[in-house]
Amino acid sequence: MSTPHGHTTTGPSPSPTRGDSTSEDPDSTSAADDGGNPLDCLDVDPEALLDYANQPVPDYIVHDNTGDNPITDQGATLGRVLFYDVALSVDDSISCASCHQQQYAFSDLPEQSEGVAGLTHRHSMRLVNIRFGEDPTVRWDESATTLEPQTTRPIKDATEMGYSGTDGSPGMNDLIAKMEGLPYYPALFTLAFGDAAITEERMQLALAQFVRSIQSFDSRYDEGRSQVDDDLTDFPNFSLVENAGKRLFIEDFTHEPDQITIEGEGTFDASRRTSGGLNCGSCHRPPEFDIDPESLNNGFLLNLDDPLAQDFSVTRSPSLHDMMNPDAVFNGGMFHTGRANEMAGLSGHYNFRPFDPGNTNLDDRMLPGGLPQWLNISPTEQVQLAAFLETLTGTAVYTDPRWSDPFVCR
Repeated sequence: MSTPHGHTTTGPSPSPTRGDSTSEDPDSTSAADDGGNPLDCLDVDPEALLDYANQPVPDYIVHDNTGDNPITDQGATLGRVLFYDVALSVDDSISCASCHQQQYAFSDLPEQSEGVAGLTHRHSMRLVNIRFGEDPTVRWDESATTLEPQTTRPIKDATEMGYSGTDGSPGMNDLIAKMEGLPYYPALFTLAFGDAAITEERMQLALAQFVRSIQSFDSRYDEGRSQVDDDLTDFPNFSLVENAGKRLFIEDFTHEPDQITIEGEGTFDASRRTSGGLNCGSCHRPPEFDIDPESLNNGFLLNLDDPLAQDFSVTRSPSLHDMMNPDAVFNGGMFHTGRANEMAGLSGHYNFRPFDPGNTNLDDRMLPGGLPQWLNISPTEQVQLAAFLETLTGTAVYTDPRWSDPFVCR
C-alpha cells in the first residue's frame, strides 16, 4: 500500500484498531474486546515463537555488545512488531523498516530516506551484525552510547517519525496512549515483560533485542574462515583473485613521500604506497568487520543538509557484511552520504584525498608519514578487492522470516 510519502507500508492500513475491527465505526468493539485473538493481524504465535535467542554464532566471532539486555524470543518478537509498525509515526506512514529494509540488508537505496516531514540527515545505516562490534556506540557520529536509546530517537525525531513533543507535535506519551489502544501491544508487552505496561524503556529494550538478532554468517567468507585459524591464511573455498583481495584488505603497506597531480585540482604532497596491501582491515576489522572503536573521521566530509558545510563528526560505520546483495549489487550507497554505489567510488575515496586543514578529527591512518595516503590502486587490485568484498554477502538475512514484516492485515 502506498503512503503519502511514496513508501510501501510495512504494516496494516491505518484504522482505529489496526485491522482487527469488524466495522469502520471508530466506536465499534475490537476483536480483543470481543474475546478474539489480539494477535490476529500478526504472523506471531505465542506458543511457537521464532528462535532469536539461540542462533548459532561462529567460534571465531569474539565481539558482542549485547550488554545487560540479552536477546529473548519474547522480547525480539515484540521488537519485530515495533520495528515494522507504521503506527509508531504520527501519520501512520513510516516504520523503522521503511528506512531499514530487509531486502537491502536493513538499509535503504536512496541517499536520504523519507520521513514524515522531510529527509533523514544521513544515509540509513545497515543493521546487519550490529551486535558483533566491540564499540557499543551507534549512529554515524557515535552520538548514541548504546543501541537501546538509539532505537527510539527516530520515533522522536520531528522529521523522521514525528513524535517529537515540540512545536505542538505529539510526544512519546501520546504515542504510548495510542499503542495502548492497539489490541496487540498489551498482549505482546505482557509476553515480553510479564505485564501490559508500555514504556519507552521497554520499547528500547525490545527493539534493541530485535536489531541485535539480525545476523549474517552464511557468506562464502564465513565458510572459508571456519576452515582456517586466521584471516591471513588463504581460504580453501576462495579463488586466487578472492584470496589476493583478502590480503589487500588486511595487510598494511609501505610508502614513501611523493606528489600526485589531479587534473583541475592541482599537485599535492602525498605518501605513495610502494608495496603491501591497502590496510582496510585496521579500521574494518575481520572477522566481524566491525569498526575499530578508536577510528576517527575518514576524510569524507560532505554534509547532506548543507552543501556549503562539512561533516567532521562521522567516525562510525556498519559492519561490512552484506555491503552487496547476492547479485553483487550494493545495498544502497556507501558512507554516511550514500553517494558511493559502486566499487570505483568506494576505492576512489580511499585511494587519495587531499588533506583538509579544518578536519581536526581525521584518523591518523589516513595520513601515513604525516601526508595524505596515495594507495595507487591498480585496476587489477580493484578487481581483487571487489571480489573479496563480495564474499562477505550472505543469503538468509534477506528472506529469513524472523526479520520479516509480521503484519498480515493490510
